[in-house]
Amino acid sequence: MKRTGIVILSIAMAGVAQQAPVVKPVLVELFTSEGCSSCPPADALLARLDQFQPVSGVEIVALEEHVDYWNHDGWTDPFSSAQFSRRQERYGEQFGISDVYTPQMVVDGFRQLNGSDSRGAVSAIGAAARAEKLAVRILRSAGGVRVEVDSGSHGGDVFLAVAQKAASSQVLRGENQGRSLRHVAIVRSLSQIGSVKSRAGFAKDVPLTSGEFEYRAIAFVQDSGPGRVRGAALLNVATAAAGNH
Repeated sequence: MKRTGIVILSIAMAGVAQQAPVVKPVLVELFTSEGCSSCPPADALLARLDQFQPVSGVEIVALEEHVDYWNHDGWTDPFSSAQFSRRQERYGEQFGISDVYTPQMVVDGFRQLNGSDSRGAVSAIGAAARAEKLAVRILRSAGGVRVEVDSGSHGGDVFLAVAQKAASSQVLRGENQGRSLRHVAIVRSLSQIGSVKSRAGFAKDVPLTSGEFEYRAIAFVQDSGPGRVRGAALLNVATAAAGNH
């Protein structure tokens, strides 16, 4: 190829790169339970959103949070935690909901809906993507992950979630007795690792346990409350290479 052809090709490729659409992350939380007979369709919807990413220009960052208040009804959900029940209750206060319920989906912390409502979920995800986002990065480090947030017009609490990519359970008792249930993006730990002020950046290295290196790590910035999610990022820790920072 002649030099002029190489130059033209390089310019064309640069133009394509510049025109690449910006993909915005949207955090989709599902509050669910293996003890709730209404939850399996919502679990399946979250799995479809996670796998097929059906909203153009959006990276759906899924989190499946298993509440514990169904455990008294004959089946103890092995993924359940009182922490997730409390988080859902705080969302209930924010949304003015007197009684929390399952399955409940919360999109970017600002809109809630029935977790089985596929059309409502897609609509809420699209609306959330139109909001201004903080740039959040999560990178593999030698001992865990590094979370970075660029400065922007919003601040908030910085969280790190560690989530199991997928798992299944054979339910022996309760409302789903006899069913084999499949889950994705199952939150195994969720912690606030700091906060970031508006017009300021944030960076922190967070260690992981040996088992957590097989999971996903999700970092997000959220208004206190919990309120609106201002930015998020996902890392498949097992397949990410550790770098120097």
